[in-house]
Amino acid sequence: MAESFLPSETVTSWGRVVRASHRVARPRFADELPGLLSALSPADPALPIGLRRSYGDSNLNPGGPIIDMTGLDRVISIDRTTGVMRAEAGLSLSQALQLLVPAGWFLPTTPGSRFVTLGGAVANDVHGKNHHRAGSFGASVTRIKLLRTDGSAHELAPGDPLFHATIGGLGLTGIIEWVEFRAIPIPSAQLDAQDAEFSHVRDYFDLAAEAHTRAEHTMAWIDCLSGGAHLGRGILSSASWRSHGDLVPHREDPKLAMPIDAPGFTLNGMTVRAFNSVFHDLKRMRVGPYTTHYEPFLYPLDKIANWNRLYGRDGFYQYQCVLPPATARDGVIELLKVIAASGQASFLAVLKDFGAHPPAGLLSFPMEGTTLALDFRNIGTRTLDLMADLDRIVLSAGGRLYPAKDGRIPAAVFEAGFPKLQDFRGYVDRGLSSAFWRRVSG
Repeated sequence: MAESFLPSETVTSWGRVVRASHRVARPRFADELPGLLSALSPADPALPIGLRRSYGDSNLNPGGPIIDMTGLDRVISIDRTTGVMRAEAGLSLSQALQLLVPAGWFLPTTPGSRFVTLGGAVANDVHGKNHHRAGSFGASVTRIKLLRTDGSAHELAPGDPLFHATIGGLGLTGIIEWVEFRAIPIPSAQLDAQDAEFSHVRDYFDLAAEAHTRAEHTMAWIDCLSGGAHLGRGILSSASWRSHGDLVPHREDPKLAMPIDAPGFTLNGMTVRAFNSVFHDLKRMRVGPYTTHYEPFLYPLDKIANWNRLYGRDGFYQYQCVLPPATARDGVIELLKVIAASGQASFLAVLKDFGAHPPAGLLSFPMEGTTLALDFRNIGTRTLDLMADLDRIVLSAGGRLYPAKDGRIPAAVFEAGFPKLQDFRGYVDRGLSSAFWRRVSG
């Protein structure tokens, strides 16, 4: 192994369930990448990583080498007339926004954290609260430079099969050196937003359908521990860019921090039920229109550094699924009934819709329908059994799970959800691998 890979460094998943030793390389310049790649082989495959916000094991390679790309964070070019930006793969979305927003541009779509690299946004084909309008991040990517462990370099554009394998390809098709994408114009850094309450999750669907016709961004927080007549009660938030205002970007550093792991006893069914009740009441007080900066609306958790410590040392699993329109209403109701009956805590439960956009990648997660994302504290077998019960509902509804959020999906469930998986296998670089890929590939 090349000397650039330092031995025995423990790397932890964002969900903090997996902690494993890795050999880590941290290149600072793009011309270091070919040398690193030449040292790799199918017998000892590596994995490129970014800011490691994937919750499970898709960005881990236990016992093997990883290439930390965050040092490659230079902007190559930005056209302030067209909004086309080209930057190295390690540039974060947060850093990109610091340049784009003052010039009147914004990311075409963004996940719920700005602490994601461009390479990670491509590798996971991330989506946001505006999918019904804009599709996933991959839909705005105009060009990629990809290096493979056979020594080849490829400049890829939409229409190239390797391009569509790399979008959503989990870092397994090669090392992304740089990404070029097209930003969207914004008149202001402010949003005109509105909150609407619903007392049962079945009412979400009609509210969301109406919101999609007028708003660029929509999402709902739901109380997944409430049952009966208030099953999945929640607040639907919608927003569009304000037609005038300043172009001041967000504050780069989080305002708060979680300095230690929360004791396990502080997060249980009782405390989460209390949190949900208080949070619901606070949101109800603001039902109606309001104006907000993009940061608290699009990135609510980024204000707390290391918020994943809230779940304690044993960590947590995130479970995110998408169900097609024909089965979404009944399927989501069934999922929430099972979760409420289990009593297992999830105080971060989000519901939103995906539009009918063609997938940008062979393994792109978004498809037309409704997606539900939940966090479960890791309490061992009970948590795994609950998620297995949820899997059966998702599969029977014709849905799929999000690899970027997963830490335990069985191979059969993964294969059932991604019909182009067999096509994707042909583009995998044999010198690259991950814990996730080995688990779902058998």
